Amino acid sequence: MAATTKGGTGHGGKRDDAAGAKGGTKKADGAAARGPTARKDPEGGLTAAGRAFYARTEGARLRPGVTKRDADMSPEDMKRKGSFLRRHFANPRGPMLDDGGKPTRLALSAQAWGEKPPKDADGARKLADKGSRYLEKYHAAKAKADAGDGAGKAANATKATKAAKTTKTAGAARTNAAAKGSGREKRA
Repeated sequence: MAATTKGGTGHGGKRDDAAGAKGGTKKADGAAARGPTARKDPEGGLTAAGRAFYARTEGARLRPGVTKRDADMSPEDMKRKGSFLRRHFANPRGPMLDDGGKPTRLALSAQAWGEKPPKDADGARKLADKGSRYLEKYHAAKAKADAGDGAGKAANATKATKAAKTTKTAGAARTNAAAKGSGREKRA
């Protein structure tokens, strides 16, 4: 007979078989034993254990939110934070405050990214607008970097293309000359 559980429901009881006696229940591994609350930061976002849990179970590569000052942010940081703010606060999927007036997990997620939790839809809209500005800064920085690097890359690409065309043209000319030359040799 297969392993049975105490309590008769099949859920939540200790196992009677050898695996249960050795502590082989599902709750024996670290994060699962503490439950989902240990994975959620009470101030918003996920804890390191929560990110590790999702990496293990879902294959997700989650990183903590960007909490740097604007002046200290790299273009990649601006892109991440801007995308987060737009994704979560442009069209919020729930209220910012619960019935007791406390911030919901959605509102607290802004705090995990270094922003004040919004209290209403207007506050969420302001965060979404701020996210748009971060994305504009990111695109401007990327365009500037591409213009500096891109001009050299574009010139090199153009030179390489011209060289390839010249090589092909020269090769074709040699082939044509050889064909004509071989015909001339026969006539002579």
